[in-house]
Amino acid sequence: MEINRRLENIEKRKKVKKEIISWAKTLVVVLVLVVAIRGFLFTNYIVYGSSMMPTIQDRDRVIINKIGYGIGAPERFDMIVFHANETTDYIKRVIGLPGDFIEYKDDVLYVNGIAVDEPYLVEITDVYKRYPYTHDFTLEELTGEKYVPKDHLFVLGDNRRNSVDSRQIGFISFDDIVGKADIAYWPIKEFRKLK
Repeated sequence: MEINRRLENIEKRKKVKKEIISWAKTLVVVLVLVVAIRGFLFTNYIVYGSSMMPTIQDRDRVIINKIGYGIGAPERFDMIVFHANETTDYIKRVIGLPGDFIEYKDDVLYVNGIAVDEPYLVEITDVYKRYPYTHDFTLEELTGEKYVPKDHLFVLGDNRRNSVDSRQIGFISFDDIVGKADIAYWPIKEFRKLK
């Protein structure tokens, strides 16, 4: 009987050890997947400041889609996160693509001489009808360049009166892009797809 009890205890310990090893393997796989997804596919970002209001509020949390960025070019009006310098990332809206001539006149965006609607600004520009929301400028006046250079973007914050963007920091290199802001998920009551 004593031998049977010892054998049962040995078997129980083996089962516990196998289960611990199984859980450890599962945790390692999950950690590898989380690191891979966060590093190469998606990440989160906390918005600091009011430069993207009213679209995104201060302290909103957004999901950044890294898929395709660094490989293909962003599209006009994408909201992207990029490295503004070695320690700071910004979120802004793509206005000018490589080769574009950009101009603002009387609160209207002109891309290559054609007026382009900015539906994401309609709500806020209605509030500021008496004064220009986006002050007049040409790309050349701001940057000394007539066209957006190859592999670069011209970006603006939606809060045109309170945004540090390409008007101050110049063009954004494709190499500095982290990814596209797709979803705002916090605060939870404000969960939405970004446009």
